Amino acid sequence: MKRTTTFILTALGIIVLVNILSDNFFVRVDLTSDQRYTLSKASKDIIRNLKEPVTITAYFNNNIPTELAKTKRDFKEMLIEYNNISKGQIVYEFIDPSKDQETEQKAMSAGIQPVIANIREKDQVKQQKVYLGAVLSMGDETESIPFMQPGAAMEYALSSAIKKISVKDKPTIGIVQGHGEPGLSALSQAYTSLSVLYEVEPVFITDTTRNLGKFKTIAIIAPKDTFPPNHLAQLDEFLSKGGNLYMALNRVDGNVQTLHGSVINTGLENWLMSKGLVIEANCVVDSRCHNINVRQQQGMFTYTTAVKFPYLPIISKFADHPITKGLESVILPFASTISYTGDNQKTFTPIAQTSEQSGTLPAPLYFDVSKQWGPSDFPMKGMTVAGVLTGKISGQNQSTIVLIGDGDFAVTGEGNAAQTMSADNISLMVNSIDFLSDDTGLIELRTKGVTNRPIDQIQDGKKAFLKYFNFLLPLLLVILYGLFRYQYNRNLRNKRMEEGHV
Repeated sequence: MKRTTTFILTALGIIVLVNILSDNFFVRVDLTSDQRYTLSKASKDIIRNLKEPVTITAYFNNNIPTELAKTKRDFKEMLIEYNNISKGQIVYEFIDPSKDQETEQKAMSAGIQPVIANIREKDQVKQQKVYLGAVLSMGDETESIPFMQPGAAMEYALSSAIKKISVKDKPTIGIVQGHGEPGLSALSQAYTSLSVLYEVEPVFITDTTRNLGKFKTIAIIAPKDTFPPNHLAQLDEFLSKGGNLYMALNRVDGNVQTLHGSVINTGLENWLMSKGLVIEANCVVDSRCHNINVRQQQGMFTYTTAVKFPYLPIISKFADHPITKGLESVILPFASTISYTGDNQKTFTPIAQTSEQSGTLPAPLYFDVSKQWGPSDFPMKGMTVAGVLTGKISGQNQSTIVLIGDGDFAVTGEGNAAQTMSADNISLMVNSIDFLSDDTGLIELRTKGVTNRPIDQIQDGKKAFLKYFNFLLPLLLVILYGLFRYQYNRNLRNKRMEEGHV
């Protein structure tokens, strides 16, 4: 009895001691493959360089659905770590907006957006308004994180928000206009992401005014009209002074309605060729592709069928590069291949390539939606569709060009034609501009979150193995533990029965 009492008191003492220590020391071990719970050097640098205190007000419900509770826990642990690293420059508090109407109104006025979640209580499902957001303030500056998406890049959202309110002079990014390029409103998703860290402005290259010097990076996206020689000369001058270019170009104008693809010539392709960059007037086809809906007629009935369309390749083969780190898949509609034919004084790095079963077709071409595609239609593999050229491209200063063989992959459109592009499509563009414009390292955090690995892309054999492994492993462990306990008790009983055992 005394031994049992001593054991219980010792165990309680250890539990109390651990809780006391945990209030003063915060340590967590990150065993994830992508180090999801380890703060990056970029975040630590931003936190340590704060000149003024940052107050973070986290608006989270106290009674939160189980599936969302992990988001709140992860965010709180991250705030604790930010507070420790900043040596008290970052302070935080958690407030439940649902406690009263005044607090809820204050949260919504600050930009926190509630979502409706289904929760189960006593075999009934009811809807609950849930808040998962935060407001950051430094002096007169404020920034809100309207909704902390479960599984999203939480560290990027928090660190970029801190940087946004703590940095006074943001670099300026120029989006070239005047050659048939989409306007800023047609790049709404990318514009929203870029505006966190940069001033984003339209820039018109004129024949008389050289106005490119103020920009850290210039982006040229899907032009349709010709660049006059004077405009190309200004791009050369911009590069010669150490400027960087992001270029997403269409060599083929693919039209799903007319099922035709025509060649686009803007003069940029010849200008790039003088740098050693070649973007072919072809159209990539890939066995790993997106679907399109095709209307078919059968008798009196019309119906829509989803058909694989190899002209919409799904790119998932990426280089280990800051631009593509964390990307899973990007759709590049009517993309063209890229190659480098220049000298060794400059460095060309392919960052995105086609699958193991791919090919090209010369433009102009007709898109045959009824075609039955086979292995012979995809004779090539690993063709480059995006790359980075670095070196003395024009003049004696180092500069960089990021070139992507499709111009429309991040264009959301306007009005009734507007559409929502995938997160990875937007990240490819924004990461590219980050790589060219930002030296803090925040680029690596945008895609740091839950990795998307769809089960339908796993081979059947591996699916079966994982299914039975997850089912049988717990049972096997229980059985092994039972056998161990049985053998242990049996040996103990035999030992007690031995003659002379005390």
